[in-house]
Amino acid sequence: MNWHPLNSTEQLDKILEESKHTPVVIFKHSTSCSISSTAKSRLERQWAGKGLDHVKPYYLDLLAYRPVSNEIAEVLHVQHQSPQLLLVQDGMCTYDASHLGINLDEMKKKVAASN
Repeated sequence: MNWHPLNSTEQLDKILEESKHTPVVIFKHSTSCSISSTAKSRLERQWAGKGLDHVKPYYLDLLAYRPVSNEIAEVLHVQHQSPQLLLVQDGMCTYDASHLGINLDEMKKKVAASN
């Protein structure tokens, strides 16, 4: 899994535009939380076998970039969670899960449903 860092609100605008051409995921991670570390590790282990090569993954360290996390919540109309996985397609959040409820099979269904 090749994470792309997300660290500015300007970058978020570009990601939303990018999502109109290719699905993107944003993983909001708290570097001080063991549950968040567990969720990130599960994502990384499971990603390769899920057929999600066309989905671009972004990583947000929300402790370092909390204003970006707040902007994500506002723009995508989601409640802030940590850890949190958001699937963004056509500028809208189509999948939102947090903590150990993050499920790549469920997210993949949302990707498939939009194609």
